[in-house]
Amino acid sequence: MSDADRFDLVIIGGGIGGVICLKYAKSAGLNVVLLERKNGVGGLWRDLPAWQDIQFPKEDWTLGSLPIAGEDQASILANIQAWVDHFDLSPFIRLNSPVSSAQPVEGGWEIFVGNQTYHSRYLVAATGGHNRAFIPHPERSNPTIQEYHSSALPSPAELSGKKVVVVGGGASALDLLDLCFENNARKVVWTYRSLKWMLPTRKKKYFATPLRLLARQQMIGVPIEKLNRLVNADLRSRYQKADIQDILPDHDFDFRRQMLIPGRRDMIKNFARIERLRGEILRIRGQTVEFSDGTSIEPDVILWGTGYTVDLSYFAVQSLSRITHLGELARHCGSLFLALDAPNLFFLAPAVLETITSTPWAYAHAARSIMLHIRGKAVFDTTPHEGQLNYYDLAKFLARRDHTSFIPGLWYLKYLATSFLHPKNRPLPIP
Repeated sequence: MSDADRFDLVIIGGGIGGVICLKYAKSAGLNVVLLERKNGVGGLWRDLPAWQDIQFPKEDWTLGSLPIAGEDQASILANIQAWVDHFDLSPFIRLNSPVSSAQPVEGGWEIFVGNQTYHSRYLVAATGGHNRAFIPHPERSNPTIQEYHSSALPSPAELSGKKVVVVGGGASALDLLDLCFENNARKVVWTYRSLKWMLPTRKKKYFATPLRLLARQQMIGVPIEKLNRLVNADLRSRYQKADIQDILPDHDFDFRRQMLIPGRRDMIKNFARIERLRGEILRIRGQTVEFSDGTSIEPDVILWGTGYTVDLSYFAVQSLSRITHLGELARHCGSLFLALDAPNLFFLAPAVLETITSTPWAYAHAARSIMLHIRGKAVFDTTPHEGQLNYYDLAKFLARRDHTSFIPGLWYLKYLATSFLHPKNRPLPIP
């Protein structure tokens, strides 16, 4: 066994979470390597079509002085690369290195990439939560309809003049509905089994999610129950004002359980033009789509806004390899990040993705504390956390465990001042 194959830490995944983890591992003086299966960093953002974008302003994505040009896919991908360039991380990254298996052994982990084996004391799984595009499996008989998942629609312009079916009740489906109207689809049919809450807006979606306003409420200690009451009253008023009460979700919004999605202005503006079918697609026969309510139509295109599943099949730990959803993975983690089913293992995604949080900001805080835990200076317990932690509540959670990064008595004043005084048109500092 070569010393060149021995590491303190192996990070699997070169998306924004893995790259930020690598930055903090390097700063902590760990002997670390990041394994990325593709030929460049970026994770999901490397594969997404150019029309994809983020749901909050670019100033809430990037941190410090790292450059970012916009909210679009190309800008996000370039910003992830900027982390690599700014912190000189390239020597620690192995591209074109797909992990076939990761198994716990005495003293750490063995990670297999082709014919090469990496040995590490600790492992961070930074492969995200959006690994596999999920498309339901209705009965299909000689289908002739063009179908795309939201992650694979190459050019929205091809929707022009088409009869389109959009499937799903979450953020991806809302994006697809917007694209239909932006690109002059002839007819739009929207089918869904259930609906997620959105924040109706006439603005671009990037400016609809009040991340920094939420941070202020959290830092002055507004109880979550009060936040829920205020938000629910505001949401219902906005739905009424936008005249979209017909798509009110069946449940109250709860910050502890749900992500607040910004509305899509073109979808709201053209709401009356959308034919809505509550249910699901049962069959696709040739050019005909049959729905669970008995309706049949003949669309030109089906757009699946049905989200993603988690892929942990590379783990040689059965209880982990069979997990397919972030919520399930969260129940296998103590203190948000520490795996319970295998030693010396951390997961980044469950506590960050699908929360109301700036993703890089949250990953940076998580990575800093994980590295201190590896160095023996921070302690994550083995109790799973119930519910979501959004934005600054994550800092409060970590502060109770990581007294090195969060100096008792001082960290709160620092974050309180930042939440009220930091200009909203400037990125937050790198923690």
